[in-house]
Amino acid sequence: MNCRPSCAACCIAPSITSPLPGMPNGKPAGMPCIQLDDDLRCKAFGQPKRLAFCAGLQPSAEMCGESREQAMLWLTQLEQATKPV
Repeated sequence: MNCRPSCAACCIAPSITSPLPGMPNGKPAGMPCIQLDDDLRCKAFGQPKRLAFCAGLQPSAEMCGESREQAMLWLTQLEQATKPV
C-alpha cells in the first residue's frame, strides 16, 4: 500500500519520544512533525537522518482506513491506548 497524498496522519497523530532533526525533544501527539513540508510530505524520507520509528511505520488498510480522517482517528486511538500511565 502507498501513502495517501496530503495525509501525514502518521506524522501528526503519534507522539515521538526520540530526538529528531529540528525537534531535539521529540514531539507530542497531535503536533505535526517539523519534517513535514507544505504538501504534507516528509522531508527526511529516504534520508539517513530519518528515525527508525518513522521508517518502520508502513501504511496498511487498517491504519490508513478510507480517508485521512479515519487514519487520524485510528492512530489517535492507538496513541491513547498505548500511552504510559
